[in-house]
Parts: sequence; C-alpha cells; structure tokens
Amino acid sequence: MLRLFEFQKIITIDSTLSLINNIIVLTAASMILVWIGELITEQKLGNGISMIIFAGIVSEIPLSIINTFIAYKTATLSQILGLIIFFVMALAMIVAIVIITEGERRVPVSYAKHVRGNKMYGGATTNLPMKVNQAGVIPIIFAMSILMLPSFIGQLLIIAKIGWVVKLGTFLVNMFNNSIIYGAVYFLLVFFFTFFYTSITFEPKEIANNLQKMGGFIPGYRPGQTTAEFLQKLSSRITLFGALFLAFIAILPMILEKVTKVTTFNMGGTSILILVAVAIEIKREVEAQITMREYDY
Repeated sequence: MLRLFEFQKIITIDSTLSLINNIIVLTAASMILVWIGELITEQKLGNGISMIIFAGIVSEIPLSIINTFIAYKTATLSQILGLIIFFVMALAMIVAIVIITEGERRVPVSYAKHVRGNKMYGGATTNLPMKVNQAGVIPIIFAMSILMLPSFIGQLLIIAKIGWVVKLGTFLVNMFNNSIIYGAVYFLLVFFFTFFYTSITFEPKEIANNLQKMGGFIPGYRPGQTTAEFLQKLSSRITLFGALFLAFIAILPMILEKVTKVTTFNMGGTSILILVAVAIEIKREVEAQITMREYDY
C-alpha cells in the first residue's frame, strides 16, 4: 500500500494529459494485481487480494521499527514513556480487534419434530451465529474512499487558472488537512457505513422465511414476521456496538499519535484490522486444508 508521500513522488498532476496518463497506469496496475490475487485465491489459502494487501502492510513494519530506533537513540525519559504507551495501546488494540472479530451472538434455534412412519425426525437444537462485526473492514474502506474525494477534487481545482476555483480548491484541501475535522468526519462515516453495509448483507426476513421452511424457530418467538422483527432488533443492537468499535479503531491511531508523539509508525487502524482479519482467515484455510488432507488418507 502506498503512503501519501510515496504516492506524490510517483504521481504528478500538472496537465490534463498527465492526469489521463496516471489514471490509465493506475488502472492497468490494479488489474494486474487483481489477476495475481485470483491466482493466489486458486491455491485455496484465502483471498488473494487480501493477502497482497497483507504483504504490503507487513513489509513496511521492519522499516518503521528501524526508523523508530533511529529516532529514539537520544530520546528523553518522557519520549521513551510515550513510546512504551504507544506500543502497549497498539497491543491492546490488536487484542480487542481479535476479540471483536471472533465475537458473535449465538441465537438458539430449535427444529420441530416430524413423525414419518415409525421414525421421528427433527427435534434438534442448534444456533444462529451473528457476528459482532458483520461488516469487517468494508465500512472503513468506504469511509476512506469518500474522504479522499474532497482533497483530490481540491487538488484538481487548484490547477485551474480561475481565482474563485483556486480558492475553493485550497479551502477543501486545508479543511481536510485539519486533523480534528478529518477525524470527526472519518468517525461518522465509518459509523454510518457499518449500519449501511450490514443492512444490505443481513436480511432478517429471508433468514426467518428459511427457518420457517425448514421447520425451525427461535424459542419464544413465532415463526415468520415476529422472528424477522426479533432478528432485526437484535442485529441493530449488535451493529451499534460493532459500529462504535470500528469508528473508534479507525481514529485511535490519530489519537495515539497526538498523545504519545510517536510518528515513526505509519500503521493505522485499517491496517491492523486487515492484518488481523487476513491472519485469522489464513489460519482457518490452512486448518481446513490439513483436515481435508487427513480425511484423504
């Protein structure tokens, strides 16, 4: 993943032709990465694109560690204390992300008994798992994409020769360079997109109808509409907690940087979320492959 300062070294926008050229180059490079990601996915070790992003984030960690050692060679006691606080909070954040990523609310589901001839079928009890963080890192990606637009549009407007257009572009760039405004808008966007994405992917009516067709029901709730309403309310409460957590994780690195004054680590909340999610996914895929291999023998 390219950081902002690296991005500016590679891409320069000084004319319409250079803008078109950069768009074509970036699109072609993205398609090549998608192709490589598909090849990795075919090996059944997880999502290829996620693994490429994972590798890009991990590759920057050694450089960040080296820069930290160089920067803190002659550090004062207060600076060392800030560095310790930074690493302790980062570790706590990773633990919290793992817990929330793996956390789920298990809704009990019972199945009615059916008698066919002299045999009885059904009567089993299982559960419907509902993830605390059903949206994953998608809301943060959406929020980052939206936040990039004003600054990008502002940079394009600055190129123009018209006075008021240049002022508008400068205003947009300066406004989103303000860390307080940026953090507040970032928090709200992540919170909103968590609810938005969950409402699209989680369909309580369809789940309730499928349970009813299979003879399943949630104890204490009638099959059908009542079950759908219960699942909708439960999903809203769980998503509220997940949205607050994601939004807080998104802005936490900015808060830590302001409090501890540690600027040598360029790893944000999104990067840590991706690292944790991909690592867990790879672990599951490897375990699944090992299990399948044991069954083959």
